[in-house]
Amino acid sequence: MTDNVIYDLLVILAAGLIAGVVCKRLRVPVLIGYILVGVLIGAGGLGLIREKSHDIGQLAEAGVFLLLFAIGLEFSLDELLRLGRHLLVGGSVQMVLVAAPVAGVLLAFGLDWRSAVLLAAAVAFSSTVLVFKTLAEWGRTSTPAGRRAIGILLFQDVVLVPLLLVVPLLTGGDAPSVIDCVMLAATSLAFVASVVLLRSVLAGWLIPHLVSHRSPELVVLGAVVVLGGVTFAAHRIGLPPAVGAFAAGLMLSGNRWTAQFDALVMPFRETFAVVFFVSLGLLLDPRVLIAEPLNLVGLLLALITIKASAAIIALRLTRLSWRSSLATGIGLAHVGEFAFVLVAIALQADLLAEETAQRFVAVALTSLMLSPLLLHYGLKHTAQIVAAEDDTKRRRTTVAVSPSYSLVIGIGPLGGRIASHLETTGHEVCVIDRNPLNLQPFAQQGFHSVTGDAADEETLKRGHVQRATLAIVCVPDDSVSLAVVRLVHRINANCTITVRCHFQSNESRLMKAGASHVISEESQTGEALIRLLEERDGETSPAARG
Repeated sequence: MTDNVIYDLLVILAAGLIAGVVCKRLRVPVLIGYILVGVLIGAGGLGLIREKSHDIGQLAEAGVFLLLFAIGLEFSLDELLRLGRHLLVGGSVQMVLVAAPVAGVLLAFGLDWRSAVLLAAAVAFSSTVLVFKTLAEWGRTSTPAGRRAIGILLFQDVVLVPLLLVVPLLTGGDAPSVIDCVMLAATSLAFVASVVLLRSVLAGWLIPHLVSHRSPELVVLGAVVVLGGVTFAAHRIGLPPAVGAFAAGLMLSGNRWTAQFDALVMPFRETFAVVFFVSLGLLLDPRVLIAEPLNLVGLLLALITIKASAAIIALRLTRLSWRSSLATGIGLAHVGEFAFVLVAIALQADLLAEETAQRFVAVALTSLMLSPLLLHYGLKHTAQIVAAEDDTKRRRTTVAVSPSYSLVIGIGPLGGRIASHLETTGHEVCVIDRNPLNLQPFAQQGFHSVTGDAADEETLKRGHVQRATLAIVCVPDDSVSLAVVRLVHRINANCTITVRCHFQSNESRLMKAGASHVISEESQTGEALIRLLEERDGETSPAARG
């Protein structure tokens, strides 16, 4: 039994690794590759994993819990309270605008009303995990649109609780009594109160005590214990464990150690997330797609249209602009992981035929694979408009001269120092790096962060290079620095480009490519760059100009 689990896990991780490398080469979202490779190695493909084992399912759930834990770290209780009304309005409107027309269509096609209601409820869910990862990749989790989208998805996760209470009424099982409902409501309120109380205890005593030992291992262990304990407690009182994972993140959010928690847990989170997305692909039998492709394409288009329209309207009701709502809303036009829970319940209660369930899985997983592309498309084609809106709001809300917009490319020890220096001297800073682990602490502090290769024009445009007045290039490879400088200069010739290079022989090449200042490692790089920036700030300040 243990050998089978180890074998399955190794196959899934190896397949995920290969898929990730291929997707990076092709410059497509890795989540698509994870799901596709899951289909390939599943029972309907190569048959390397013939059936999804219970143990692998538990490992996949661990990925969901760690990702929701990260979402909790991104938020704070104060922020959730500020967004509360928007989340209730946006979340409820989105679910109703999806479930009502879907149920009507299913009834029109002759499906039993109980099956129609269950499937419509399942379709109303979108994936918190997928949207969060895609927004994080684009550095948009801290934007108003990103916050509202994640908030609507969290509302859906919470709605799963009362929905599961109603399921027995549809399946013919024992419906919960009034006392059961009152008890669940009371325990849920007690759970929320305990989150607030424990958050104060953790920030005031436990976390400082662990940090005082200067041991990263103890910090990681403490975070995992909090995550596991709160998740288990939520499960025991009848709440979804995913809600507990999010609550654990909230408990550890909003203090000066939050970024450290997320950075240390991130490697485990990403590994388990691979297991989760590959496991989703195992659910799909590709023979269903081959048997009736036209029908499934029609269903997929109808699904995307309904869900995108509902999400756009819901986001607009949270006081986002139409353009921002459109950019983010099309990324919610998919079916989330909780939908598969409801479909499994319907199958067990004989409310759905196996054939209908397989069609649903095929359409749902295809929508999941398309969602990162749709969200990328929306974010890409509205990035300049959203940036213009942000600039307008900034001008309205500030009296002082707007800070210059700066890019720091390459967030190693030196790049991190430069980014912090620029931020403390009044610059608006965007940090760009290939490694999301390097960016995580800066994203937690509110920096606009972009994961990707800065030698790629798409990555630079996601960082709004068009409006940058200063770019600091601190990548470790001079040939990459040269490509980045050329690209930045071509897109924005007015941007002042400062470069750290390794070899003095490359200084002239970098200057010819468009760099304004080049500092080689033969000099004291960090101090020289800081002095250069201080001199530049002094020359461009209002006082100096006066």
